[in-house]
Amino acid sequence: MMLEKFALRSRALLAGAALSALLVTPAFAVTPADTLVEGFAFDDIITMDPGEAFELSTAEVTGNTYDLLVRLDLSDTSKVKGDLAESWAVSDDGLTYTFKLKPGMKFASGNPITAADVAYSFERAIKLDKSPAFIISQFGISGDNVAEKAKAVDDTTFQFVVDKAYAPSFVLNCLSATVASVVDSKLVKEHVAAVTPSADYKWDNDFGNAWLKTGYAGSGQFKLREWRANEAVVLERNDNYNGEKAKLARVIYRFMKESSAQRLALEAGDIDVARNLEPNDLDAVAKNADLTTTSAPKGTVYYISLNQKNPNLAKPEVRQAFKYLVDYDALSSTILKGIGEIHQSFLPKGDLGAVDENPFKLDVAKAKELLAKAGLADGFSVTMDVRSKQPETGMAESIQQTLGQVGIKLEIIPGDGKQTLTKYRARNHDIYIGNWGQDYFDPNSNAQTFASNPDNSDSAKIKTLAWRNAWDIPDLTKETEAALLEKDSAKRADMYKDLQKKIVDTSPFVIIHQQLEVAGLRKSIKGFALGPSFDTNFVGAVSKE
Repeated sequence: MMLEKFALRSRALLAGAALSALLVTPAFAVTPADTLVEGFAFDDIITMDPGEAFELSTAEVTGNTYDLLVRLDLSDTSKVKGDLAESWAVSDDGLTYTFKLKPGMKFASGNPITAADVAYSFERAIKLDKSPAFIISQFGISGDNVAEKAKAVDDTTFQFVVDKAYAPSFVLNCLSATVASVVDSKLVKEHVAAVTPSADYKWDNDFGNAWLKTGYAGSGQFKLREWRANEAVVLERNDNYNGEKAKLARVIYRFMKESSAQRLALEAGDIDVARNLEPNDLDAVAKNADLTTTSAPKGTVYYISLNQKNPNLAKPEVRQAFKYLVDYDALSSTILKGIGEIHQSFLPKGDLGAVDENPFKLDVAKAKELLAKAGLADGFSVTMDVRSKQPETGMAESIQQTLGQVGIKLEIIPGDGKQTLTKYRARNHDIYIGNWGQDYFDPNSNAQTFASNPDNSDSAKIKTLAWRNAWDIPDLTKETEAALLEKDSAKRADMYKDLQKKIVDTSPFVIIHQQLEVAGLRKSIKGFALGPSFDTNFVGAVSKE
């Protein structure tokens, strides 16, 4: 079939028969005038709770449905601008950040937005202690002190106290991450579930986490109406939004995994935007007079990582050999054409201190030499967990072929985004292929995860990508921490350059390319733009002719 069928049973969430038809029939040639329909592969979504979600697709939804104290300034990404905050100030000692909220703001529910809501949002993120909590906890914030470190001074004043005099841009950039989204505390508290405290979780409630996995308590341009895993995400305009209201009444993300299916649906008028186009389909869309394309470079790098718990992969020569067993040129001219650019450093181009050098190329002879030094001249068998979508699948198949040339037998284990991420986060993989997008616009976002691992134990609280791959690097961790405190931008840039050069040969990461996000759309769509990060793909300005 050209399109997957949808079986959304909650008709109350759909505005009229036209939308019902749009979701349940395979060919509804005209999308409603007040609705944007996007074909999107969002099988990585696990939860919609902004205090828990840490997936790329969820970031886009959260960016459109929740507000923050400050947000990335798209006109100058070296800065942030006020979102809920009207102004802010930093104390002379660099430890206290005081934010003044804009007056008269409301959540989608109609409840007023106060500094107490901001404080509660920080408290629940820290106490839930889910994957993104480290973005806030890294400032010396814990469940025991969060009430004092992140507090409401009065209804319109929020105060955030950090443990060190960091570069202010770093602190503010972290507060622009989705984990700092402000939730409606009154609404969330109506949906908390009781929890029996334990050694692992000492709080007596879940801070609404079970409800917010599919619920909504925000104040963004849109409100979340429904998420059905691998079916649809439905957003509806928030008429209580504090800024300019969204132009369209709703946005529907239809789950469509295949690029070809998205292209055919776009050509037929069944969707307005195709979000996961592969090079061949992107070319076809560009040649269609009724359609157009758009693109934006992302602070996202694709990589393969080698779990150091595997004794073969832990050998330094093997780690280096893998870097010579990727056919970068072939990937660049085929499955990455138009959607990615070869880039072998962990900092994406555009970041402070990014190194734009690509020292590796396919060199089977060099790889064989390195494997022989490691005592593995005959190769070995290993597995790779791969999300069942492009470009990951195509990249994995290419790597499987080149590894075979040196006797390494690679078994590809396909899975959806949730399956592969869950296994990866538990350190239960051999090799993982995936991508990493910046949590905030600061080089520390990538340096901290690729070049830092404060605690390599299985019970560690801080679970960076280095941790996920059991790479124990105390010296590099100290260097990463030092770079974070350097206020001189030129010196700080040099420190990040040095970090990248130190790990390019020895790390268990094979960085392959930086993403260029693309989309195909019908020419009747106006105001659609992809942002520099996944939480800045805003749809409030989109309209239809």
